[in-house]
Parts: sequence; structure tokens; C-alpha cells
Amino acid sequence: MSQELTDLLDLLDLERIEQDIFRGSSRASLVPRVFGGQVAAQALVAACRTVPAGRLPHSLHAYFLRPGDPGAHIVYTVDRIRDGRSFTTRRVVAVQHGQPIFHLSASFQTHEEGMEHQEPMPPAPDPETLPTAEETVPRYRELFVDPQVPERLLRARAAVDLRYVEEPPFARVGSRSEPRSQVWFRTNGKLDGELDDPMLHICLATYVSDMTLLDSVLLAHGRGGWAVGDVVGASLDHAMWFHRPFRADEWLLYDQESPTSQSGRGLGKGRIFTRDGRLVVSVIQEGVVRVPRARRAEEPGAAAGRAAAQPASPAADSR
Repeated sequence: MSQELTDLLDLLDLERIEQDIFRGSSRASLVPRVFGGQVAAQALVAACRTVPAGRLPHSLHAYFLRPGDPGAHIVYTVDRIRDGRSFTTRRVVAVQHGQPIFHLSASFQTHEEGMEHQEPMPPAPDPETLPTAEETVPRYRELFVDPQVPERLLRARAAVDLRYVEEPPFARVGSRSEPRSQVWFRTNGKLDGELDDPMLHICLATYVSDMTLLDSVLLAHGRGGWAVGDVVGASLDHAMWFHRPFRADEWLLYDQESPTSQSGRGLGKGRIFTRDGRLVVSVIQEGVVRVPRARRAEEPGAAAGRAAAQPASPAADSR
């Protein structure tokens, strides 16, 4: 197991400070706030630790309320909403500096047999034939606004082996394409022994699910993303449905698309398949996706647009 995966597992191993109150540490991400996937995964861990044995998450719905401070602990308070015969419901609020930054509702179910069908897995190349992040990111070093971004990007994703099927958005700046993106991912190491817990596999997939879901929004507009500096944004909400068992330490295909973007927001939809074609997770997320004011001023037609526009508030490029 890689040291980076060990560090991620430590990050998800919350400290219990009361019966239904947990504390998690944080770490810096690509932007000066806590990575949304980290908060979502930690909140789900907190919920899982209050659920009767034998019940796994089948869905979660969450809202990102405020940017998290990577230099401070996050306190997670769990409300035990309901324990039924088959289903359990939990609500989690994440708090920093006395204010809620995130809240999540999650539902759990005991295993039962039922009718089954699913969409077929879309075509995708074998993950072993694709370049690693370590091979891909340095090739585009000159595109990043900060020379430290490539190292920060690789460090932020080092716990996960994530491989793009086609070039990532930062490699396609200025070239519009279909609003679709695919990545293969798995943890950088096996989860053996006591770590081989179905709930942990689900929490790790939750962590990864926020990494690339809005890529398809960027591709539709020829934008490279936050690291390139032609877009600012943040996750607004996040929903996941867990359909079938899977392992986060084995290859998973994350097939993503964006049906719409408007009003400074973009919608991303994702489906996660196992290598043998089973649909195991569905994901939907909406996020803020804005062109920075400095960029808008530089682009063709900006002068005419400014003449007709209302004055922007100082917070126009913030969430």
C-alpha cells in the first residue's frame, strides 16, 4: 500500500468525541479550501459509524454550504433520523469555526434480493493501456498558471491511480468538444485484512467522485479548469446512489457527462462501472462554474458586453 493511500485512510478514520459526534482532520487541496470529496467521505464515515451492522449506504444527498478551512479540524454531528426494519436514515452536519460548512443525508439498507436490470457499460479502452497521471501532467506544465500546480495536482491525487481515457480539460484549452469524459480509477494499493470493509470501499469511491465530475462542463466550452486559471468554481451539491457491491482497489470506469450549464452553474452526471461491466454507482453534481472577471475582460466581445452589463458586486467571482 502506498504511503499516500495510508494517509488518506488516516484522514477518513475519524476520532469519536461523543456518541454521535466525530472530529476529522483536513489537508490542503488544489484550491485554498477543503476538497469537497474529503468532506463528503468523512461525513459518510461518521454516518456509517452509527448504523446497525449489516446495513450499507444505498444513497446520499449533500450540500456544500461554505468553503472549508484546510488548517482546522472539522466536527461532524450525526442525527439518528430513523432505524426501520430494512432502512436506516442519518443526517450529518459538518462544522468549522462554529458554522456549518456541509450537510449530508444518507440512507442505508439491509441486503435483499430483487428484480435487476442496468444500462450497458459504454466502450472504453483497457485502463492498463492508458498513461498514468505522473506521465500525463508534466507534459502540460507550461499551461498551468502556477509552476507548482503540477506537483500539487499529483500530490492531491496520489492516493488514487486515476487515468483519463482522453486528454483532460487542461490539455484541451480553447478546443470545444462533446461534454463527456471518462476516467478509470482505483486506490494506489490493496485494501486487505481489516481494511477490506464494504463501507470503506463506498467511502473511498465517494472521495474520488468529486475529483473529475465537472470536467465535462469544461470540455463543452473549451475551458481548462481551475489549475489553468480560466475558470473559478466550487461544488454546490452532490448525490450518489450505490447499486451493487464493488471494490475501490480494483479498476472502476467513471463515465461522466454534462447535460447543461447556465447561470454560472454546470451539471455533471456520472456512472461508475466495474471492469466486468456492472453498474455500481450513479452520481449527480451541480457546481459553480464561472469565467473569472479578468478573463472575461480579455475575451472577444467583452467590451460590448461590459457596456450592457450591470456593475458586478465584489463577490461576483466568489461562491
